[in-house]
Amino acid sequence: GADGLMLEVHAQPEVAFSDGAQSINPDEFNRVLERARKVAAAVGRQLI
Repeated sequence: GADGLMLEVHAQPEVAFSDGAQSINPDEFNRVLERARKVAAAVGRQLI
């Protein structure tokens, strides 16, 4: 199987020309990435 995340990141999602409603800002992206790293480590995986 394959595992993955696809995230849309925009500096200002509220003014993005498209997909702003489903985008996250860089600060939130960093929080998600840190959580994902912790989960990966807990299950013996690595983010690449």
